[in-house]
Amino acid sequence: MSKYQIRGGNRLHGTIEISGAKNAAVAIIPAALLVDGVCRIENIPQISDVTLILQILRELGADVRTVNRTTVDVDCSHIRNRQVPYELARKIRASYYLVGALLGRFGWTEVPLPGGCDLGGRPVDQHIKGFVAMGADVEVRSGLICAQVPGRGRLAGGQIYLDMVSVGATMNIMLAATLANGMTIIENAAKEPHIVDLANFLNSMGANIMGAGTDVIKIRGVSRLRGGTYSIIPDQIEAGTYMAAVAAAGGEVLIKNVIPKHLDCITAKLVEMGVDVEEQDDAVLVRRDGPLRRVNVKTMPYPGFPTDMQPQIAAVLCLARGTSVLTEGVWDSRYRYVDEFRRMGARIQVDGKVAVIEGVGCLTGAPIHACDLRAGAAMVIAGLSAQGVTEIDAIYHIERGYETLVEKLSGVGADIRLISYPEDESQPQVG
Repeated sequence: MSKYQIRGGNRLHGTIEISGAKNAAVAIIPAALLVDGVCRIENIPQISDVTLILQILRELGADVRTVNRTTVDVDCSHIRNRQVPYELARKIRASYYLVGALLGRFGWTEVPLPGGCDLGGRPVDQHIKGFVAMGADVEVRSGLICAQVPGRGRLAGGQIYLDMVSVGATMNIMLAATLANGMTIIENAAKEPHIVDLANFLNSMGANIMGAGTDVIKIRGVSRLRGGTYSIIPDQIEAGTYMAAVAAAGGEVLIKNVIPKHLDCITAKLVEMGVDVEEQDDAVLVRRDGPLRRVNVKTMPYPGFPTDMQPQIAAVLCLARGTSVLTEGVWDSRYRYVDEFRRMGARIQVDGKVAVIEGVGCLTGAPIHACDLRAGAAMVIAGLSAQGVTEIDAIYHIERGYETLVEKLSGVGADIRLISYPEDESQPQVG
């Protein structure tokens, strides 16, 4: 068992290097299943979700070789197993991308329903709608997504209108359509940066995908993909999280290895709150000296404010002067962290998808529980700004999406440590 122990009150100064994007990596790695040859994937983040996806590929028979800390070679040429192990798939939401990849390559697959953070209803009906439109028979039985093309041949191109903007469904249908016969058109597609990154990866291996980043994506199926080398984009949400940390704790930090355009929606809100953000070629300089101002925030699909930044911006709003209104426009259950913030002295009232946050100026350290990935990151931000000591448990949630978080924050002056609790001892040990 492990916890983060944070002694708040230190302003942050220095440089943080951003890792590869989690949400891109967990789709691009399964996409290697479609490739006949070796894929070298660079700028992979060292996080538990990526470790799980790579382990699943190994279980399916892929040859996965580590080149260095951020680079792997993946060869799926000789895969024969189309059934994904339950114990691994249930731990990660992105395991559903294996359905599109395996169905697209082999014409059938069985994949356990995915796990990951509990953020309310996250149905796979739009994914299934896309597969069915391309000629697959799909049913969910005994906790498995069972999909096959009659005769286990190739999928056929189809026209799919998504009833709601869904990042997962957009990417999954792209994977399935890459090797299909004919043209597939996805309307009302999601436009997030990691969707463009997946399309760029597939195109670099020989796919024919047009329109990624717009609401209409066209995929003309090809007969095969070849091997190649591809580098994953920087993580928009990791960068935004550290931007929010500087806003909360104060100081000045250069956040490197970013695509500033991807951060526009986050930058705009921080600037509105009184934070200085200076964009550079592949970095942003974030500075906060004065008081924070109240703002209203509503999460929306890209290019709107990302739902994956909602808890982190809430942590900053707790410190702003005045009353802010935060509206969740994507998920049903993203406010589970509110009770933990209240333990630190936050004043938050929640009604459905709307949270009203009255700024308190300063939070107080307390023992709190990370209930999901982004909520856990928000609790770190709250702890950095709080008076006293904050201890955060269930940090395995945070480690799903943040590489070397303790080291990165310590490097800019935060007092944060990893505390380990051996099962047979009652006293914590500092690690």
